[in-house]
Amino acid sequence: MSTHGSGRRRTTIRRLLEMKQTGEKIVALTAYDILFARIVDDIGVDIVLVGDSLGQVVLGHDSTLSVTLDDMIHHARAVRRGVKQALLVVDMPFLSFQVSPADTLRNAGRVLAETGAEAVKIEGGSERMADHVARLVEAGIPVMGHVGLTPQSVHALGGYRVQGRDGDNAERIRVEATRLADAGCFATVLELVPATLAADITRASPVPTIGIGAGPDCDGQVLVLYDALGLNDEFTPKFLRRFADLAGEARKGVADYVASVRHGDYPGPEHSHD
Repeated sequence: MSTHGSGRRRTTIRRLLEMKQTGEKIVALTAYDILFARIVDDIGVDIVLVGDSLGQVVLGHDSTLSVTLDDMIHHARAVRRGVKQALLVVDMPFLSFQVSPADTLRNAGRVLAETGAEAVKIEGGSERMADHVARLVEAGIPVMGHVGLTPQSVHALGGYRVQGRDGDNAERIRVEATRLADAGCFATVLELVPATLAADITRASPVPTIGIGAGPDCDGQVLVLYDALGLNDEFTPKFLRRFADLAGEARKGVADYVASVRHGDYPGPEHSHD
């Protein structure tokens, strides 16, 4: 059911801060093309993220590391054409922001100028990353942070596993979240961290937290759209709830099409022109 025309407000950064203050949950999903972008925007998602997860779920790579800045811009342009009300955020891909503050500013500027997105997302909360964030914010580029499991650092972190279970790592993640908020991030993604740690960070954070595999107490939640809709049916992490079975429906539809063509049932007279 569409929320357009029902008094819905366009999502802005100020609106997200208001939602945190009032306890209204923030809903975020990824999108990579115009058709799904239209659907998630029409239903009322607050944040549409063009995630570098497109490397795995769209482009067929083993990780996000092969995604380029041009890949992100290409897909973000398509999504922008379908998003009218949600806040559009674009992931900065591997090596587009780690090298230097000048490179980070140049690349993030390209993203906003060439796609029409409202913000970028950067992984990591080290002092160096916080400096890069501060440089972007000073230049007028809104930034969403990302701590916990940061997929672009998956090799350094020892694989895709929960972060922050021991005291030292939990404290590191707390410090990183604080550092990013202090640097000017308008929100921070908490990925694959224990629910109690995410709740503590959320209570202490002046900006919204967006969880993925981080329990129910974050200010909002984000999922990869294809995972949420059951298109990526080989991906079965504990945190994922499937809200549809599009892989099953797609297989059934393709099988019906193949059978109809093979048997001569399609196209029929009603599908043919005189």
